[in-house]
Amino acid sequence: MPVYRYKGVNRKGRAVAGLQDADNPKALKEALRTQGIFLSEVREASEDGAEEGPARKGGLSFLGGVKPREVSEVTRQLATLLRAAISVVDALSAVSRQVENPRFQRILNEVRRAVTEGKSLASAMGEHPKVFTSLYVNMVRAGESSGTLDLVFDRLADFMEAQVRLRSKLTGTMTYPLIMMVLGVGVVSLLMIFVIPRLTAIFDEMGSQLPTITKILIGVSEFFQSYWWAVGGGLVVGIWLFNRFRNSAAGRPRWHRFLLRAPLFGGLIRMVAVARFSGTLGTLLGSGVPIITALDIVKNVLGNVILEDVVEEAKVAVKEGASLAEPLRRSGQFPPMVVHMIAVGEQTGELEAMLDNIAKAYEVQIDSRITIMTSLLEPLMIVGMGLVVAFIIFAVLMPMLQMNEILKQS
Repeated sequence: MPVYRYKGVNRKGRAVAGLQDADNPKALKEALRTQGIFLSEVREASEDGAEEGPARKGGLSFLGGVKPREVSEVTRQLATLLRAAISVVDALSAVSRQVENPRFQRILNEVRRAVTEGKSLASAMGEHPKVFTSLYVNMVRAGESSGTLDLVFDRLADFMEAQVRLRSKLTGTMTYPLIMMVLGVGVVSLLMIFVIPRLTAIFDEMGSQLPTITKILIGVSEFFQSYWWAVGGGLVVGIWLFNRFRNSAAGRPRWHRFLLRAPLFGGLIRMVAVARFSGTLGTLLGSGVPIITALDIVKNVLGNVILEDVVEEAKVAVKEGASLAEPLRRSGQFPPMVVHMIAVGEQTGELEAMLDNIAKAYEVQIDSRITIMTSLLEPLMIVGMGLVVAFIIFAVLMPMLQMNEILKQS
């Protein structure tokens, strides 16, 4: 069945656009009219969602990816529609028309067609791993098996919204210091390369003995003027070597262990990993995913090989009949409170609820830690930049003050 890209207006007079399959343009027109959409333009699209003929312009190569926030919004909409007893196919059709991202809209239409042809929703979503993660697909599969798909989508939406909020907070925390650092380095570099050399020429004309602080400033400026290429090249090579080490088999564990022990950020990194572990595992278990499969999925969302190894050991122990808490306790990588709560959850049969409580508690702690770090980083950055500026000002003013004293004495 051909796929058409259309534009039109709805009953409220708002412009709408989207992709939909139909036997022919006339059938598409009738189908959309029943939905209150009146067509203004129709073009046939190829199987990959790009327009045929001159309008194609390279297909989807210029379109961006699908953001987690967009997937979260669609998940919440699917949960609402399924709870209202709307079929999966109709729900997918409805949400695809609401999506503004053409790439995501195409993917949702492909999922809907696959379900219409007899595939399960989980299998259809599993064909798009860059959009629907293994966690997402396994939870949907469990929801289909248990007949609780609406509840699963609700859980998924809650989980993804929490992850998006956490990512936004971490990004926001690091953005301000990075901007300040880049601006500070840029301003100092401009002073060293363009301003200080002119002042040096003035000082040379004076012919007086320069203070030590001024000599240091001139020396640094001359170094940057003469060897800026070496500084830039060394920085690029250093970053390349660091990335190579960080991604190597030997370097990655060392780097991740260092991150967990780092004085300022180590505690926050561990908190984020624990929150991800608890929230993801609790969501999967609550949706009916077997614990072995759930631990396999959780291992891939931690982002730290040290903790991944601990989860792998825990999976092996659970498979052999042991408890989950014991290998976590032996590793020493999980806080004692977390291990104790997991042990209590296993003993009482409330592991999913206990994991959810851990995730919520750590999200609160992460918020608090981020607020404290932000309040500390801002003044530290300001003080650091102030010291650099003060050094430059004193180095420039001291020779001028000396010259003024000489003129007064003469």
